[in-house]
Amino acid sequence: MNKLLLYGGIILFMALIPGAALPAPPVSVEVLYMNHGPLQPTLKEIRSICGGYGKALVVAWYDFESPEGEKFMARKGIHQHVPLVIWIDGKATAKIQGKEAQFAGFPTGAGPLSFQGKWSLDDLRGALDQVTGKR
Repeated sequence: MNKLLLYGGIILFMALIPGAALPAPPVSVEVLYMNHGPLQPTLKEIRSICGGYGKALVVAWYDFESPEGEKFMARKGIHQHVPLVIWIDGKATAKIQGKEAQFAGFPTGAGPLSFQGKWSLDDLRGALDQVTGKR
């Protein structure tokens, strides 16, 4: 009986080890953007930021004016003219250091004033740090 418990315990332990050692699945990031000149510096920065997370992120890019972008917008329920929206794990908002950031429009201080959102590239980094566990 003791051997049965011992072998059962060993088998259970060995079965649990691979699950604990597996890396977390990558976080989904979806970017809907307008491929226009004023947004290019921001898109370059977003690509650079996302690239810093390696395989922890899977980033999908949707050009607002492409057929894929139009299908994506329909799925997301986007009907208005918006230069940029970023979804992290299906959400376009995140709470960073007690502040709610909505990743829509240009970051604050970039692009035309009327299209600026109330978020920064540092907010984006903070949100990505939170969901990937990177500090």
